[in-house]
Amino acid sequence: MSSDPWGRVDDAGTVYVRTAEGEKVVGSWQAGSPEEALAYFTRKYDGLVVEIELLERRVKTTDLSAKEATAAIDHLREQVEAAHAVGDLDALARRLDALTGTVEKRREERRARKAQQSEEAKQAKERLVAEAEELAGSEQWRAAGERLRALVDEWKRLPRLDRKTDDEFWHRFSHARSAFSKRRKAHFAQLDAQREEARKRKEKLVAEAEALSPSREWGPTAAKYRDLMQEWKAAGRAQREQEEDLWSRFRAAQDVFFSARNEVFAERDVEQRENLARKEELATEAEKLLPIGDLKSARAAFRSLNERWDAIGHVPRDARPKVESRMRAVEQAIQEGEEAEWRRSNPEARARAAGLTGQLQDAVDKLRAQADKARADGNTAKAEKLEQELQGRQALLDQALKGLEEFGG
Repeated sequence: MSSDPWGRVDDAGTVYVRTAEGEKVVGSWQAGSPEEALAYFTRKYDGLVVEIELLERRVKTTDLSAKEATAAIDHLREQVEAAHAVGDLDALARRLDALTGTVEKRREERRARKAQQSEEAKQAKERLVAEAEELAGSEQWRAAGERLRALVDEWKRLPRLDRKTDDEFWHRFSHARSAFSKRRKAHFAQLDAQREEARKRKEKLVAEAEALSPSREWGPTAAKYRDLMQEWKAAGRAQREQEEDLWSRFRAAQDVFFSARNEVFAERDVEQRENLARKEELATEAEKLLPIGDLKSARAAFRSLNERWDAIGHVPRDARPKVESRMRAVEQAIQEGEEAEWRRSNPEARARAAGLTGQLQDAVDKLRAQADKARADGNTAKAEKLEQELQGRQALLDQALKGLEEFGG
């Protein structure tokens, strides 16, 4: 019989292993010595040790799932319990128990981590849903549309939740996107309709502008073009290419008219500047009549100058007031001379002036006498009132005397 600390072989060749529960038969050996038998079954024990060490290493260093690790542990435990090896089988069982605890701990950690990830995903999806629902009412069509597409990409990167919660979130998220898409589609449909209406209105404006371009009624037609421009601005914008084409035609029609007008106005400006030079010469000639000496000759000369003046056409608008004021000054001097002559030669007017002067002189003399008497009587208030009235009558008398002098005294 042969033995070692963990097993023995009896005389019949039966091999035993020692455990905490006692000896167990692990096999029989008839082919050689007992030592060879123990060595054989010890190697089988060493093989189990190697397998357990490999499994321990896999559990610690890889992402081996708890399910796979548990299956591997159970398989090794069956081998250990079958006891077809000689060695410290109880130690192997303890190592498998410890490994089972490690796997279970990792299972709990993964479960907790998964729960945390699930909660984080839930919160993230809640935020995405809330933002999508807010964007559903936006009118920033481009920016909001791009952001909603980005939210979909973020959603796809998040892990799924439990089916009910995930479906509820997705329903809200999808509904928000659909609501935004529906509003955006309606907006652009309305915009397209407005642009089409703008195109029709501008087609009519272009036709009117092109019909006006040959006109030579400069003022009225220019005013019509201004009105058309106001209507153009109020019509809104058509589609971009249509807008550019319509505007090109509209501007071209205006250019035809205004180019023709500018050409005519340029010729007119030259003519009016020549007219101005001629009228300035006449004004200078008229000013030589001043001061008026012989009224009859001055009147005849100015009449001749005025006829020549009227025969000349228009002058530039900004120069007209100055040159016309020069002629009016000469004309006014002649008129004043005529009025003075008429007053001197009108006996009826002289008689009326003399009569008025006499009446005023009598009134002044009477008031002065009344004022002197009131003051002599000590009636100061009456005297001051009469003196104020006397001053007014005296002023009228002075003016009448001046007018009488114009009749030759």
